[in-house]
Amino acid sequence: MKIKILIILFFSFSLITFAQDKKEKILLLPFNSIGIDTISIKTAENLLKFDLNKYDKWETVSTGTNCIEDTCAINLGKKYDTQKAFICSLSRLGEKIIVQYLLIDVKNSKVLLSDNTSALSIEDLENVMKRIAASITKQMPVDKTAEVGAITEKETVPELRRSAQRTVGFSFGYLFPTEGYDNADRSFAFEFRTGFETEMSAIGLMLAVRRGFVANIYGSYLFSREDICPYIGGAFGFHWVTHDAPIVYTIDENGQYSNKNENKKDNGFEFTANTGLRLFHTYDFQILLNLDYTITLNDYNDKALIFTIGVLW
Repeated sequence: MKIKILIILFFSFSLITFAQDKKEKILLLPFNSIGIDTISIKTAENLLKFDLNKYDKWETVSTGTNCIEDTCAINLGKKYDTQKAFICSLSRLGEKIIVQYLLIDVKNSKVLLSDNTSALSIEDLENVMKRIAASITKQMPVDKTAEVGAITEKETVPELRRSAQRTVGFSFGYLFPTEGYDNADRSFAFEFRTGFETEMSAIGLMLAVRRGFVANIYGSYLFSREDICPYIGGAFGFHWVTHDAPIVYTIDENGQYSNKNENKKDNGFEFTANTGLRLFHTYDFQILLNLDYTITLNDYNDKALIFTIGVLW
């Protein structure tokens, strides 16, 4: 019985020793800072060390030597016989704290991970350090490590982009015929739009008054999430076109009157290609500059360029 107990203890001790040997040593260099008080810096360092030690992968090593470059960190990592080295800097920008960090492979002298994030307050550094510890362990960007209990204040605040995805608006402009439309000059155009917008696309319904009445379903690809957002897209619908061509009567050989235009179809399906700009794209309203090229499938072969300026909110 005693022999069995000794064997179990021996293997348990061997497993513990093996597990400890499997841990990688990581050198945590003192945080560099701009505009942050010493107590907050030390607290952030201790939080990161604590969070790293919760993973079975790491054995943390600390040093009092400051270092801001990867070559310096590599030399110190070799001195302390660690496999990895970690450099971090905290910089205050107003109330926000910018956190930049490097994870370095000491043996191979290369940077494994270079990333940055931000804390909206000193208190938020607690969750930021949890996320950085996960980022180091998984060797992935910090924004990929979100989990319950480690959500930063920044992630709980809606993006500058409007929180409501539904849009509605109207625009004014002119229709410039290129073919058909009774060879008329430009005419006034009014459009009403409603729809939904995601980060990179917009879809919706457009109702318009321009040489008749138009009902279209449109879709656009948005090239940017910034304030100036170019887009390209198209639309499909129906155009009830108003034509004012004079009616021409003729007399056939039997002396019967007929209207040359009576069999011409005014209305038809409409296809649209468009492009333009959305200005103030990240605000609660947008200025819309839109250029359409439309083709209406009717007997007049109506085609036109339409330029409008409007607002969305």
